[in-house]
Amino acid sequence: MPTITPFLWYDDQAEQAARYYVDLFPGSSIDSVAKTPDGATLVVEFTLLGQPYRAMNGGPGHPHTDAVSFQVDVDTQDELDRVWDALLADGGKPTMCGWLFDRWGVAWQVTPSMMGELMTGSGDPEANARVFQAMMTMQKLDIPALRAAAAGH
Repeated sequence: MPTITPFLWYDDQAEQAARYYVDLFPGSSIDSVAKTPDGATLVVEFTLLGQPYRAMNGGPGHPHTDAVSFQVDVDTQDELDRVWDALLADGGKPTMCGWLFDRWGVAWQVTPSMMGELMTGSGDPEANARVFQAMMTMQKLDIPALRAAAAGH
């Protein structure tokens, strides 16, 4: 059966990025590193939280955009803070509503695993609107504040 593997293009830091991501997410691994005849890294195969990825050092001219992003669902504010801060480290840039770009320009969404429930699960359109409005004011999402908005506080 065919499979789909996200394939990321880096100028020349594919292995560095893959190792960073693997260190960030427990249970992740570098699976293989293909080298060119001169010993430079060409393609890195790695697994993050059970999902396989490939990254290539393909040279400049193909920057990442937020048209493709990776969403990380977390259960607690502490985990959200840890992942958010790590992805922003050394030159990342926050945007809005839980989105950021890491130092390599890869777009990530760091979201509470209960976000769907907060946005739609109550069946109360006013509560859903409050959660949406609260989220629209945030860069890094604040789980207690989102829950408070859902409750009408």
